[in-house]
Amino acid sequence: MQFIDLKTQYELHKVEINQAIQTVLDHGQFIMGPEVAELERTLSDYVGVKHCLTVSSGTHSLEIALRALGVGPGDEVITVPFSWISSAEIILLVGATPVFVDIDPQNYTMDPHQLAAAITKKTKAIIPVSLFGQMPDLESIQAIADMHGGIPVIEDAAQSFGATRNGKRSCGSSLIGSTSFFPAKPFGCYGDGGALFTDDDRLAATMKAIRTHGGEVRHHHTHVGTNGRFDTLQAAIMLAKWPHFESEVESRKVIGARYSQLLKDICEVPSILAGNTHVYAQYTIRVDANRRPDIQNSMKEAGIPTGVYYPKCLHEQPVFADLGYKWGDFPNSELASREVMSLPMHPYLDTEAIEKIRESLLSSIR
Repeated sequence: MQFIDLKTQYELHKVEINQAIQTVLDHGQFIMGPEVAELERTLSDYVGVKHCLTVSSGTHSLEIALRALGVGPGDEVITVPFSWISSAEIILLVGATPVFVDIDPQNYTMDPHQLAAAITKKTKAIIPVSLFGQMPDLESIQAIADMHGGIPVIEDAAQSFGATRNGKRSCGSSLIGSTSFFPAKPFGCYGDGGALFTDDDRLAATMKAIRTHGGEVRHHHTHVGTNGRFDTLQAAIMLAKWPHFESEVESRKVIGARYSQLLKDICEVPSILAGNTHVYAQYTIRVDANRRPDIQNSMKEAGIPTGVYYPKCLHEQPVFADLGYKWGDFPNSELASREVMSLPMHPYLDTEAIEKIRESLLSSIR
């Protein structure tokens, strides 16, 4: 059984994907070819914002966003300790200091009630993370940011592209939206990639310059930039996959609901925040922390892969030791990191596979 089934997706759309790749091979515009601009137009229309800027990875997109906002040494950026390391490492990469705020234990996203206490005069940005496939309470987060002088909010939407909150799409509900096109994401390419979204013309121009060595015009560099361009081949692959994306999102919703109905009496199933839709980048349950390794091993023996996102919080990582945080500072994140477990999730899971997963989980927990 596949944890994330990219092979089936490729086989289903093989003709379109292969033709898209061949088209790029034929025209030879491998860097910033026409497919890149076409994909950016397609995605900006979908999200409902003026600008989409494709970049080399979801990590790079966050770094470019912070650089465009002028974040640097002496500044603080608030994010959560329960996320992939990209959410915080990019803060160090621009010379700023990460400040962590605990998560809501029900939806694993930033707890707005704890945000205000973390804001100081040094706070230059807030990065809430849309985890596992759904968005946080961005309205409350934005309201708090506005009360403190309009602190920029960057949605780290690496796992939630295609999700909505109160009718607004992920990546289009804050000053800057950032996502990842890593192959395992709900909308992924066949390598590394990501994108930035904004309605702000000035920010879009600045991010575009930073993406390409700090200049919008060749040989004229106005910013300290980087090589953050998205490959034409990857853009072509994503354009070939694009017509099928919405149906895959709908399949994920149906499969997620089916999972929850079958598992709700066995374990703690995902909680969807009111107003949200969920794309289930991961279908994540909670089990007894002491038994999680045994449950995973038992399911592995039955041929069912599982995953843990994430076994350690960011404040536990050695690279962040100098921040001075200790165990107990973020109890919701810490408990989640020991209890969460993700089950196979992709648009091609059928009823038989889900039933098999349920029976294996039930047997393993007993």
